Amino acid sequence: MKEASAAQGHTEAWKRALGIVGLAAHLVVGYLYLTAGLVVPGAWLVVFLAIWVVLLVVAIRLLRDRPLWVLLVPVVALGILIGGVTLGGVLLGWTA
Repeated sequence: MKEASAAQGHTEAWKRALGIVGLAAHLVVGYLYLTAGLVVPGAWLVVFLAIWVVLLVVAIRLLRDRPLWVLLVPVVALGILIGGVTLGGVLLGWTA
């Protein structure tokens, strides 16, 4: 009985560790969001940062129940940033 419990605890530990790696990656993407201010106008930068904060809250909530899903949060955040800046450059003429 104890062996099964220990094995399950070990499995949960590595999943949680990967979730923490996902949170760290999200912080790195947050730095990219801040540097996007070189291209994005101020009002739009606030919108992008609000999206990043919402995704941070989602990542923290996912860390409790589904830690492996946290690895997708920085990928989604980066996709939103790249897509949003590209779209803003094409449609709104944002340039550095």
